[in-house]
Amino acid sequence: MVIWIIVAEVAFWIAIVIGLIFRYVLKLEKLSLFFFLLTPLIDLALVLLTTVDLQSGTTATTAHGIAAIYIGVSLAYGKSMIAWADEKFQVWFLKKPSTKRTLLGREKGIYELKMWARHVIAYILGSVLLWLMIFYVGLESTEALFNVWRIWSIALIIDGAISLSYILFPKKTA
Repeated sequence: MVIWIIVAEVAFWIAIVIGLIFRYVLKLEKLSLFFFLLTPLIDLALVLLTTVDLQSGTTATTAHGIAAIYIGVSLAYGKSMIAWADEKFQVWFLKKPSTKRTLLGREKGIYELKMWARHVIAYILGSVLLWLMIFYVGLESTEALFNVWRIWSIALIIDGAISLSYILFPKKTA
């Protein structure tokens, strides 16, 4: 199962890089969109592979739980990950100046809370998948999945506290 997660992650980034090459180097905007639209299909393939693996009688493992996290994160952060890769591609390969500016104070706090909101969305999506797996496989053999969910729940709370700290204690200078 771990190999499929790695393959999905690699395929995700290859699709993005190929999309960026088609967009900026080959100037084929519409074809670049095709590769960006492949990313959710890669996620769907990972869901199907995870389901098939569990259907075959494999004991649920941490890798199965990570697959659910991967899918939730990819769906919640997918657009921003592509935007990040787009900006980095332009800076690194096209030698364009970075348009990213340092956020401070309230603006930084609002940004961090928005990113935490995406984390909450990823958590909800991934949790639904995790709990579907738990009930599908049967509660007696899914301790690894429950542990993944429990650790992610703690990480979500910590991330929320850190994000809130940017509002409560804003940084005033760079």
